[in-house]
Amino acid sequence: MIDVFNTDAFSLVEMTEAINLLPHAPGRLEQMGIFREQGTTKLDIVIEYKEGRVGLVQTSTRGSRGSATTNRRADRRVETFRAPHILIEDGLMADDVQGVRAFGSENAVESVTQVVNEKLIDASVDINATLEFHRIGAIQGIILDADLSTLLNLFTRFSITETVEDFDFTVPADPTGALKQYVTTVKRGLETALGATPLTGIRAVCGDQFWDNFIAHKEVRNSYERWRDGEFLRTGQFREPFMWGDIQWENYRGKVGAQDFLPTGIARYFPVGAPGVFRTWWAPADYNETVNTMGRKMYAKQAVRRMDTGIDIEVQSNPLMLCTRPAVLIKGTGSNFPI
Repeated sequence: MIDVFNTDAFSLVEMTEAINLLPHAPGRLEQMGIFREQGTTKLDIVIEYKEGRVGLVQTSTRGSRGSATTNRRADRRVETFRAPHILIEDGLMADDVQGVRAFGSENAVESVTQVVNEKLIDASVDINATLEFHRIGAIQGIILDADLSTLLNLFTRFSITETVEDFDFTVPADPTGALKQYVTTVKRGLETALGATPLTGIRAVCGDQFWDNFIAHKEVRNSYERWRDGEFLRTGQFREPFMWGDIQWENYRGKVGAQDFLPTGIARYFPVGAPGVFRTWWAPADYNETVNTMGRKMYAKQAVRRMDTGIDIEVQSNPLMLCTRPAVLIKGTGSNFPI
């Protein structure tokens, strides 16, 4: 056993390469590409905020002294965030590969690698699902742990009151366009929170109940049925993303067991193409080989057990998913169904 696991195929580098290439559970927010990702050599991410103010300046007589308000310095503050540590431990006993290799054979690595890869696949699926859970948490402003305890509340951290926009879906569509006015209010609030930061668009991810009420509303349904030349009428798919009111809407799919990633009765609005708003940092693993190296998405490592009875396998990730401007995170609710 020890000769097999001392080969290059079971080194930290090779196992880490393998797990980052394995298929993973798809995550919609990862597919959107809204989080800018980068590795870091640090465990703590330090962000400096500079809050400038914009104000009106009173006119003055030429040659006189100007308004005292024109010479102001922007407020600055520093916030430090620790990257969470996500770890899965597994193992491989000698008996698990009994009968798949001949003692001392040269092709032993290939057989044992197959068994190890099965362990890595299981671990990578769980970790990728966890990473998506952290992303949707960053979109909602509160990142939760697997037991639903709070890892990071961005609203509390930045002393910000979350913006909530409620729409009564029981109000019928009429010429006043009540729903369109609601959407306009959402867009104005988001643009105000962004200030001078540019954006390329706005997205809305909706829980199941919010989505069902949204597309059933008369103001939306007629547009939805005509979307992409009647694709909805041809396919009968009620969940396809579509553009309405200059917002890209979609029914978010994310669930592990009985845990919905996004509560069924809400929508979350957020900007896309806004520089620096959504970030992901990958911190390094806690191994001797990785100290002060650039962090990667996932790491995999093995160690031979006492008396060579098998190996222990670890898979870990050290991600920090962050919305650096939590004031832009707007929550949408519907008043005619429970949240």
